Amino acid sequence: MARVLVVDDDPTVREVVVSYLRAHGHEVDEAADGEAAVAIFEPRHALVVLDLMMPGMDGWEVLRRLRAVRDVPVVLLTALGSEEDRVAGLELGADDYVAKPFSPRELALRVDSVLRRLGERDADVARVLRDGDLVVDTGARTARLADRPLALTVREFDLLAFLLAHPDRAFTRDDLLQQVWGWSVGDRSTVTVHVRRLREKVEDDPTRPRRLATVWGVGYRWATGGGEEDA
Repeated sequence: MARVLVVDDDPTVREVVVSYLRAHGHEVDEAADGEAAVAIFEPRHALVVLDLMMPGMDGWEVLRRLRAVRDVPVVLLTALGSEEDRVAGLELGADDYVAKPFSPRELALRVDSVLRRLGERDADVARVLRDGDLVVDTGARTARLADRPLALTVREFDLLAFLLAHPDRAFTRDDLLQQVWGWSVGDRSTVTVHVRRLREKVEDDPTRPRRLATVWGVGYRWATGGGEEDA
């Protein structure tokens, strides 16, 4: 069970979301606008469900402010078909999204998936993964590059750990959606955005990646030792 903060200006949406999350065993707090969300956000909130389109302080600003305090996992509620909103939210570090109108059951499952990846639900065996000056501790959920801590979102960490645990093996975007996100179907641009963000943090030159390499016509692979550039 985790404590979740639900932020949406529509009372009907809030009521449904809160009800489903509580039915899944979570403790839930709710906020009707961005200002209230920022005011009541606290360390014990394990995840935030956040509507983007709100009057006053919109979801974009709420996301920025929450992330300035702590790297809390965030699931966005976005307008149906608004790919730009989804991509922009992922680029800001959101961990998942659900398009409106949405299935409350799907949202609850997406929340569970993010928390499970974070380690709230699973007791995964801790591993320390290394590649040169990059060290990833899956138990402590920390990553260091050249002895500097890396600030990674939940999904960025999961993607890095998965690829590092399967070096020199090519994965399609669909493979990564299933293995890292736990989705059988989904928007492949989600993977693309996270790969780009991760490259900005682990590559010397993100435009010429040598670690998180593109395999043309297939997808991506982790090249051990900063292998030959193929992107």
